[in-house]
Amino acid sequence: MPGQPIAIGTLGVVGAGAMGRGIAQVAAAAGVRVLLYDTNAAASEQAIQYIHEMFDKLALKGKMDVAEVEQAKSCLKPLSTLDAFAPCDLVIEAVVERLEVKQDLFKTLEAVVSEDCILATNTSSLSVTEIAQGCGRPGQVLGFHFFNPVPLMKVVEVIEGLRTAPANTDALMSFAAKIGHTPVLTKDMPGFIVNHAGRAMNTEGLKILGESVATPAQIDEVMREYAGFKLGPFELMDLTGLDVSHPVMESIYHQFYEEPRFRPSPIARARCAAGLYGRKTGEGFYQYPANDQRTHSASLSTSTELPPSIWLSRRHPVVADHVLTLLAGAGVKVDLDEHPRDQALLLVTPLGEDATEAVVAEGLDARRVVAVDAFLPLAPGKRVTLMTTPLTTQAVAIQATALFGAAGSPTTTIKDSAGFIAQRILVMIVNTACEMAQQSIATPADIDLAVRLGLGYPKGPFELGNAIGPKTVLDVLTAIHRSSGDPRYRPSTWLKRRAMLEASLATMEVTRP
Repeated sequence: MPGQPIAIGTLGVVGAGAMGRGIAQVAAAAGVRVLLYDTNAAASEQAIQYIHEMFDKLALKGKMDVAEVEQAKSCLKPLSTLDAFAPCDLVIEAVVERLEVKQDLFKTLEAVVSEDCILATNTSSLSVTEIAQGCGRPGQVLGFHFFNPVPLMKVVEVIEGLRTAPANTDALMSFAAKIGHTPVLTKDMPGFIVNHAGRAMNTEGLKILGESVATPAQIDEVMREYAGFKLGPFELMDLTGLDVSHPVMESIYHQFYEEPRFRPSPIARARCAAGLYGRKTGEGFYQYPANDQRTHSASLSTSTELPPSIWLSRRHPVVADHVLTLLAGAGVKVDLDEHPRDQALLLVTPLGEDATEAVVAEGLDARRVVAVDAFLPLAPGKRVTLMTTPLTTQAVAIQATALFGAAGSPTTTIKDSAGFIAQRILVMIVNTACEMAQQSIATPADIDLAVRLGLGYPKGPFELGNAIGPKTVLDVLTAIHRSSGDPRYRPSTWLKRRAMLEASLATMEVTRP
């Protein structure tokens, strides 16, 4: 009976490109019979040969034994016609991202497969509901979005269309686990989970660059060496290719009817027009010589121009303590009196405010003020972001750099900005995920899983928000929103309610009967 749970014993894969052959490889390795079809018959044969070679390499590395390799190879069969998909329990398409192509393919498949065969699209950007609308049995259609390279990226998004039969969702969730992947369930919304949640870091990085607050290299080094990310936003865009990431930014922005949180950047558009896509073209935000060896910025300051005395604001005590702990560990004496001495270097630790706002709030001499981002704990070797006011003297900026260098921390000095770099990017990551939860696109647990596995972030956004503190995240967003007047920074109601109640950001409301 259509829509009832089925055991998936035979899988059909349409498309022999990198994604299709990756899906075929993990399924065959799990003992699933795989029928592979491509409009180019030679491509199907070549894909299976490629998969055989991958299995042989895994055997050489001791990750598969001889019997497992032979079994996996025997599961693969190339097809020359779609009619041969008749015995399939599930067919996954991995063809070009064009709505009419996918709709036509599914219409053709419906005439071939049984009524209870599940038809899954690997689309990364199209509406699953719209793809299904062209089918006679839309309840059998789901999204099953893998990430490249499939054997290494162990997460897959299961996307329910508006008319998807729940039993088919359950079947795909089980099948994902069978082939060694972690399934995350999401509504059919633009970007699903991973591409939706991933908008925050790249668009905010571009916004910071667009305001001339910092360079791409400075933004990346702060996100790597302070926030703990493997790659900063510009390194990531260069790796993905701006010809891929910028259209996704524009698509999600327009699909959400110009929601300011997803606003793209004219910087990315201009660089796309110039063909500066990233690694694939040899130049993006960085240049990539033949040996692909890029050097990061210098580590510690070599200046010995330490300040005559140091005063630290206690306006934000917890954050100020992070600075105090780092400097005390280096044997540096810090003045904590209410009023600073003349000639002292004045350190402030704003949350969401810029250095100028901190100066005005505390009645300080802007020429001697340097702001320190201690939003996250500091430690020797961990990068410190410093921010000057428009009036801070060069001598004072040099003294601050020397001070933290003496404490064992490399520094990045940026222009005045509400929220520094890490504060802005991290709270936007958390806020975007909170709004996804508010819209019931996915659960906090699935969003965290998808972001960790699909984007490689050190923590999922809800884990990150709880580690920072929901109230702190809210305070920073509110301050940036107030300072900039930009609606992109307005806090999600999901975040506001949980911060006000001092609850975990992952807290789900009780389901009522």
